[in-house]
Parts: sequence; structure tokens; C-alpha cells
Amino acid sequence: MYGFINTCLKSLVVEKYGEEVWEKLRLQAGVQDTFLTFEVYKDEITMQLVDKACKVLGVPADMVLKEFGEYFFEFCKRSGYDHMLRTLGGNLYEFIENLDALHSYLSLSYQEMNAPSFRVEKNEDGSMHLHYYSDRRGLYHIVPGIIGAAALDFFNIEISMEIVNQTEEEERTGKKEHIVFLVTQNPVLPYEERKKYSSSPPYLADSEKQSETQLNNEDPEKAKNTIRDRGNLVCPVKKSHWKTIRGIITLGRGKLLRGFDPVYPKSLWIDTKTFCNGLPFHMVFDKELRVKQAGTRREMMPESWKQRPMLELRGQMIWMESLQCMLYLCSPLLRTLHELEERQMHIADIAPHDVTRDLILLNQQRLAEMELSNQLERKKEELRILSKHLEEEKKKTEALLYAMLPQHVANQLKEGKRVEAGEFKECTILFSDVVTFTNICAQCEPIQIVLMLNTMYLQFDRLTTVHDVYKVETIGDAYMVVGGVPVPVSTHAERVANFALGMVIAAKGVQNPVSGNPIQIRVGIHTGPVLAGVVGEKMPRYCLFGDTVNIASRMESHGVPSKIHLSSSTYQCLKYKNFEMTERGEIEVKGKGKMHTYFLVRNKAATENEIMGRPVKDLDSGHASVQSFQEGRTETTPSSHQTVNQTQQEKDQTTAIAMKYIDGPTDAQNSLKRRNQAKNADLTGKTYDSKSYGSLHGNQHSDDAPCHPNRERAKPATEEPQIRNVRSNFCNLL
Repeated sequence: MYGFINTCLKSLVVEKYGEEVWEKLRLQAGVQDTFLTFEVYKDEITMQLVDKACKVLGVPADMVLKEFGEYFFEFCKRSGYDHMLRTLGGNLYEFIENLDALHSYLSLSYQEMNAPSFRVEKNEDGSMHLHYYSDRRGLYHIVPGIIGAAALDFFNIEISMEIVNQTEEEERTGKKEHIVFLVTQNPVLPYEERKKYSSSPPYLADSEKQSETQLNNEDPEKAKNTIRDRGNLVCPVKKSHWKTIRGIITLGRGKLLRGFDPVYPKSLWIDTKTFCNGLPFHMVFDKELRVKQAGTRREMMPESWKQRPMLELRGQMIWMESLQCMLYLCSPLLRTLHELEERQMHIADIAPHDVTRDLILLNQQRLAEMELSNQLERKKEELRILSKHLEEEKKKTEALLYAMLPQHVANQLKEGKRVEAGEFKECTILFSDVVTFTNICAQCEPIQIVLMLNTMYLQFDRLTTVHDVYKVETIGDAYMVVGGVPVPVSTHAERVANFALGMVIAAKGVQNPVSGNPIQIRVGIHTGPVLAGVVGEKMPRYCLFGDTVNIASRMESHGVPSKIHLSSSTYQCLKYKNFEMTERGEIEVKGKGKMHTYFLVRNKAATENEIMGRPVKDLDSGHASVQSFQEGRTETTPSSHQTVNQTQQEKDQTTAIAMKYIDGPTDAQNSLKRRNQAKNADLTGKTYDSKSYGSLHGNQHSDDAPCHPNRERAKPATEEPQIRNVRSNFCNLL
């Protein structure tokens, strides 16, 4: 079948049931998404689509095909065949009778079209027998849909069709399915009733009303004749300008010739020679199919002609009762110049009055236009596919870019805008490093170090998604994150604290390549103000500036293995937040003097699975915490560590489940900030969505470094992302 049929079926499913249903149906059938109009596709594709439509929609095949038939009629009208269909006949009988002629015309353009055939017979009671012939089995339920829609649209009548006979007939081309339908017109209701129940367009209803009014105003005898004339038709015809056009075009049946009387001369004023020359392809044969007369003949066909394609004829047959013979007025069935050349014929071989001459030339031009249209359609489909692939690659590029920079910063840089620095009044910064990392590097191969760090950082990156904190960078074994930047949140300290607890748990699942034991990390956290901005043009980086960065680094460097070291400012933020902390006391901090610090022990209100972003099990009911990070605690022995390590990695590779946090000021403040959000987006940032990708740098960070530039960013995976409306102190200053 041509792609026109499959396109119609797709349009029906999309229009009636939606794109999702079509996509599901298409995938189950295993067919492409689009079809070219003039491209020939296998019948199995259409059959598969119909079969899957029945299963997906849960509708019987006969109902699906009937609905397709109704929609196919409308689809043909929308595709430019409306006028052509309307002029086929003045009533339903004439319309069906000329369907084969329409298919014959369309075959000039759709040369590989294998259309069904229709034959109609009138019955004395006004009903009709419609004979349907097709090489394709099982599609006859389409016919009631098409004919019913045409009857209602063109002739404003409702019909019912039932199958009275179903057989298979042997043809020269193979078996044909032969279905006989009984077509009856439903009772015609008065105008007011039809207006109430009919779904016909208003202009058709007005035409009917005018017709009835006209009948009422006529004199009784004239009205009687009008009704008698209408009774000769199988179905009544609405009054419209189309009736006049159909009457003129349908010669022999139309209104034009019915207004004249035929003239039969006493003698035929044409001699035999002129008749045969004028109609070279006519033929007369009797009931035994013996040819009595022909326009041309040849005693013996040359042997070389056997290799030529057979010359087919088409035309009209007229039964001559007086001679008991059939007259076949015909002409060659030729559609293109190529077919003419194949039979070694010329335009001059066709009679000058025969429209086949003009048809061949016009169709040649039409085929050239169709080929151009087909090429354009193919190019359009190629561009659509390329555009789809380009969009996919664009998303990948943006995902990688958003992993390097905050989304609002990346968008401004893409637009060529300057990104201003922004001040964040309060945020929480975390640093971590691996204990005895220098010794490990001295005793291992470089690839072992890379694998160890990558295993650890992949788990840390996953935790940034769980707790929605921003990964600033990694330098060697140092890992830096920040909470409250670039999107300020009120729970920045809780987020970073839970992230730190998760880091210590995750580190126990990473194996030291030297000893085979779990590695140990030091973690330091500090809370305070920072200034954030983008530095550089080549490989621009989102950097944090301020003494808060330096103090957080000191907390890590002065920390204890497998402990989370807190400054006093972070302790004050977590003091009433269900965290268990112990006091370390005053210590001497390089460059800062004496500082009072603390250790974070556990979260008293969250389970390990919640902190690690794993699915919460039934055994985790209640809020009994299982985190405890005392020195010297190990979960496994070295001999069994590898198995436990693999199990731990499998757990952590599951989809990260975001931990719930309650952020934000009051509703009144939210309303005020929401109005100012658009103005401050370029300075304060927006809710972001990106992935983290680990990276290694050769230079270790210095204890005296005042800032640590950004290298990566994390993607929050909250199930229901909240829109955070923020405005930094730096924006208020502006």
C-alpha cells in the first residue's frame, strides 16, 4: 500500500487517541514513525498496525476498520480530493458506480496502486446490492465506513449496510474476495426531527428546508411529478450548486441531457470506412465472444511482438439488442510516455479525438511534479531526523556544560553576557581528603590510585544528588562541596552535615590498594559568607572567594581520621537540628590562632539508608540511627572486604533517592522574592539540574590558599523539585 494509507491511519490514532497511543502502537507493530505519501510499503505493515490497534484500544477489528473508513473519507477530502469526489455522481448509486473510474484516474499517478473494484445493482424496493472485489482479504469492513460517510456528507442521507454473501473468485491475477452488501436507506425523518438528531453541517440543513418549502409552494401536479422523479433515484439529492455541476459532467445521466430528446435518423449517415478509421480500437462480438467487427486487425502477429508488453484497452460496452451483439468502444490504456515506447507506439497511433493523447502528456508532467514532491518529502523527513538527533546531542552537550558550571551561569555565557559576582551571606563549605594519601601514592601504580579515587568520587557525586549540595571541585584526593551556593537555602548546614556522614559511610566501602582495608578520610566543615563568580574566558570556572573557604580547609587539615570536624559557626547552625555532636575543645589553627571546634557523630533522626539515598527498608522503621564513627571501627575483615565492597557498590549504584529538607522563608517573603526573581536570576542563580563528573588535577591545594575554584557541579534529583526564590546580599547592594 502507498504511504498515504498508513499516514491516514496514523492521523486517525493521533487525532482520536493521542500521540502516546500511536507511539505505543507503532513500537508494538515495529514500524517507522512517518510514511512518505508516494512511497509503496508492504501490506503487512498496514495489517500489523490494524492488528495492534485492536489490541491496544481493546476494540474489535470490524469496528476499527469501519472507523478507519469514515476517517479515510474525511482524510481524502482534506488532502485535496473533495471536488473530485463530489462530482462522481448526482446520487449515491451514481457515486458508487463511478468509483472504479476514479481509481482508474488515480492509477495514473499511483501506478502501483492495487485498488478494489465496486459494482452496484438497483433493486425494485429502492435498495441496492453493492459488490466489492479485492485482492486483500479481511478489509471489507472499511467499505461501510466510507460509503456511509459519503452518503451522509454528499447526499445528506443515512444508510445501513449488511453482508448478504461472501465468496472467493478465481481471477487471472489470483483469488479475489467478493463481498455483497445490501444497502438500504434509513427512514427519512421530517425536517425538524432531522435537525434535532442530525450532525450535518448547518448549510446542508438550510438547503433541505429550502427544498421542502419549495415543494410546498409548487402546484399539486408539479409537486407530484417532482416527487415521482425523485423516487426514481435510490436516494434523495439535496438542492445545491453541486447538483448542477454533477448533472453536466455525468453525461447520459445528468440533468443537461435529460432535458433533450434523442434523435434517431432513418439511415446512418456514416460509411463503414470512416467509422473504422475514426474508431480504430472499437470491437463488436456476440454472446459466444466471436469477434464480428474490429477497427484494426492483423492475420499473424510477428514473432518479435511476443516480447512486448500486452496492450490493454479500456472503454464502454453497449449491448445492441437488435443484433444480439456487444459494442466495445475503447482506447489504449496508456498512462506515460514510457509505456507508449515499450509498446513501440506513437501519439499518432491514437485517434485525434481520443483524450488518451492529452492524458499521456498531462500525466507525464504530473509524474514529474510527483517525483519532485516525493524528493522534497524525503528531504523533509531527513531534516526531521537530523533535527531530532541534533536536539539529542544538544541535550548531551548542555548536560555536560551544566556539570561544569551552574545552569544560569552557563546560559548567560552562551548568550555572550557578562556574569556578575554575587555575595552569599551564609553558606556551609566542606573539605575532605584521604588519610596517608601520600604514602599510598608512593607504594601503588598510578592506575590503582585513579581507580581508587574514581570509585570514591562516584559515590560522593551520588551523595551530592541525594542532599542537593554543589560540588565545587576535586584536586587530587581533596573533595570540596558547598551548601547554599549557587542556590541559597536555609538548610545548607544540615545538607552538608548529612553529606559528610554519607561520605564517611561511603569511604568504608572503598578499598586501600596497599593494605586492602577500607580507606579513611578527614572531613572539615565551616559556615560563613562567601563571594561567588566566574573567572576566566577559556575553561571558565565558578569560584568561591572569602575567609570561609580558608577556615573550612583548616578544619579538614586539622581534623582526625574518620571524623567530621566542625567549626563553632557550623555547630551553632546544627545545635538544634537533631544532630549528635561532641566537643573537641580549643585547638591551635594555622593562621587563625585558637579555635573552639566540635566533632559531628550522627544524625539522630535519619537512618543510614536515608542519608545514603537508598530505598528505605521495613527494618528501618522508626528513626533509629545506625551511624557511629568511632576510631578503629571496621565493618569487615580484610579477607572478606572485597565481597562487602562489591555489595556496597551495588547498593550505591541504585537510583539516588533525594532526602527531604524543609527550606524557605515565610509566604510573604516568598511572594516578594518571587517578584524579584527574574531581575536577580543572573546574579543569584536558579534551581539547577546537572550531573557531576569527577576530574583529577595534578596540583594539591595549599593550606594558605584563600579560595578554591569550581570544577564540577552536581545535579539535584529531588522527586518534586521546589522553586527556590532567592536574592543575595550582593543584589541588595546593587
